[in-house]
Amino acid sequence: MKLYILEDETLIAQHILQIVNKIAYLKVVGMAGEIYTAKKEIALLKPDLVLADIRLKDGDSFQLFDEMESLDFQVIFLTAYDQYAIRALNLGAFAYMLKPVDELSLTAWLNKCYQHREEEAVASHQLAVAREHYLAQGITATKRIALKSLECIEVVSLDDVLYCKSDKGYTTFYLCGGREILVSKGLKDYESLLTPFGYIRCHQSYLVNFKFVKKYYREGYLEMENKEKILVSSRKKEEVLRYLENIS
Repeated sequence: MKLYILEDETLIAQHILQIVNKIAYLKVVGMAGEIYTAKKEIALLKPDLVLADIRLKDGDSFQLFDEMESLDFQVIFLTAYDQYAIRALNLGAFAYMLKPVDELSLTAWLNKCYQHREEEAVASHQLAVAREHYLAQGITATKRIALKSLECIEVVSLDDVLYCKSDKGYTTFYLCGGREILVSKGLKDYESLLTPFGYIRCHQSYLVNFKFVKKYYREGYLEMENKEKILVSSRKKEEVLRYLENIS
């Protein structure tokens, strides 16, 4: 598991290194003491986990993560100020720890992150296999998906899904008739599976069924047939426009 460390206090950074270097499944791919460097390196190095101080000399790490298009990694926040706890957890941090860093507690959280990552990898592999099975039969052959909620596993027609919305590792499927199904998988797990069926990722938080798109507004959002407004990120505008141009 690739680890990136964002910490501007040298002694604390060295202490963290001593702890993580004892853990066989961890590989430290980068370290920084400022937001500016971390922003470039995290995008380039693509870590699985970021261990981040909240308050740094050139800003706070909340700002860093807010500005990122997609958070394809887990976060453990470190800080001496416990008033940041709620904000950290709302952002979707896997864990939040107060300084000074305790070796046993940090190791325990790292182990939980690793276990969670392995379970997520298995789930992603299963979805990839399902996608290949669907495509092998032809796109028109199978147009249903099994969604596992807390209550049951429900088989849903892809033609009945208006859009999907991601939030902190969960995905909500919004269906015709106003029904919603919440599943404990991220949107990226469904993107490759649903794209061949006329879905498009227009924003880091949204995957829409273009069958139900009614209008595109140049301000940067889609209007669905149910009047819902869906954001289109600046990076996805050209892709959405190309999709619209190719509709026959």
